[in-house]
Amino acid sequence: MRVGRAGVMAAALAALAAPAAPQQLVPAQSEVTFTSRQMGVPVEGRFGRFDAKIVFDPRQPEGGHVTITIDVGSARFGAPETDAEVPKPVWFHLAKFPQATFESSSIKAVGAGRYDVAGRLTLKGRARDVVVPVTLAFGTPYAMASGSFTLRRLDFAIGDGEWADTSLVANDVQVHFKLALAGLPPS
Repeated sequence: MRVGRAGVMAAALAALAAPAAPQQLVPAQSEVTFTSRQMGVPVEGRFGRFDAKIVFDPRQPEGGHVTITIDVGSARFGAPETDAEVPKPVWFHLAKFPQATFESSSIKAVGAGRYDVAGRLTLKGRARDVVVPVTLAFGTPYAMASGSFTLRRLDFAIGDGEWADTSLVANDVQVHFKLALAGLPPS
């Protein structure tokens, strides 16, 4: 059976219009960390549990979508006394707000392997619009999406009350991430 030129063109257009297959996060190769400053001294932490639902094709980035969910109770600083403070209402209020989420609203290519992912970050019941710069590198066997951005902790009522004094704990928190992704088509 012969397929005419119109049939080949229709199949090609259908393939381009089809949504990209979702990518799979490889947790063992991924990390979400953060750095804050307490009395001027950097304090580093990490989230141990998070998930990402990503549908992305670097050839059509504007059609992509990203949702990241972080179990805030998995935050660890490496100091038992600090880790014990994380769940308390003044910090993450884990009993009421067990997760933080980021959901993209747009993805824009800004250079070779670089993208601006705009979306809404919800943390401790408060939502803010953010733009997250992401660099995408292809390797074997995974693609790596990495980047960092700054959030202002008081925008999310993290460390409020007596801890709202930014001379004790700085307002800016640097968030870093490396997400290993399986199933990402090369550009």
